[in-house]
Amino acid sequence: MSRQLVRVEGRQLHVSNLEKVLFPEVSFTKAQVIDYYVRVAPVLLPHLSGRPVTFTRWPDGVEGQAFFEKNSARHAPDWVRRVRIPSPGSSRGRETLDMVVLETVADLAWAANLAALELHVPQWQVGSRLQPALPDLLVLDLDPGPDAGLRECCAVADRLRGRLLDDGLDPVVKTSGSKGMQVYAPIRVTDREHPSRYARALAQELSAQTPDRVVWRMEKALRPGKVLVDWSQNNPAKTTVAPYSMRARPDATVSTPIGWDEVEAVLDGADPGLLRFRTEEVLARVEEYGDLFDVAGARRAVLPPA
Repeated sequence: MSRQLVRVEGRQLHVSNLEKVLFPEVSFTKAQVIDYYVRVAPVLLPHLSGRPVTFTRWPDGVEGQAFFEKNSARHAPDWVRRVRIPSPGSSRGRETLDMVVLETVADLAWAANLAALELHVPQWQVGSRLQPALPDLLVLDLDPGPDAGLRECCAVADRLRGRLLDDGLDPVVKTSGSKGMQVYAPIRVTDREHPSRYARALAQELSAQTPDRVVWRMEKALRPGKVLVDWSQNNPAKTTVAPYSMRARPDATVSTPIGWDEVEAVLDGADPGLLRFRTEEVLARVEEYGDLFDVAGARRAVLPPA
């Protein structure tokens, strides 16, 4: 195993197997994964701030075995921030998890060296008492079923945008980096279950209006030709792929913030394939547009009753 010591913003870090190809279809190496995460850090880190990260690791590349890792603090360098949080029900046998919060470029380089290709975060931050704070983001995950795709997701995203604006929210949108999209809005709540109730009601409303195009229940038999509005991602125990995270897909795509004008362009006939972005394209977009997913600069509104 080839191993070397590098310095990233004043931190020393051992990296290994830089030449290892993690995405064989496009000959994308671990060195390129690390390079991408270091270069995208200025726009990625604000979306990870205060949020414990769940890694999806692919040590043998995207054609090998993968595993989720929440309890990652045990092998983190001492300079990576650790948080101990109550374990969600899915983590059997544990009352707490020792997770990491990625705050610096060196933190991202460390994670990328673990082949943590995907970074997933909850819709809440760790509060002042080192406990999960109330959710500050609403997410609606749009997942197309068979015979549906990004064009159909754009149509649903546009409808969601209108409803969220009517409710005083300030939505932003990104691709999932896979088949679908996600619509977010910064929110204020006093009840951590409120976002799930609101999102479920909204998904049911859209499904009732157009049952041939939108579904809110996850049963596979209901989904051909339709878009699932997955409201359940608002459960405080769940996570969603972070903006600018790579995805473990054969062509090394990225979950990419997009403008609402790009959604409208697809609805006007543009090729939805133009909304699939790889790392170099994402970095070029950041250079040209800045952070299109600027939730910190968006209006944070009180979530309406549900």
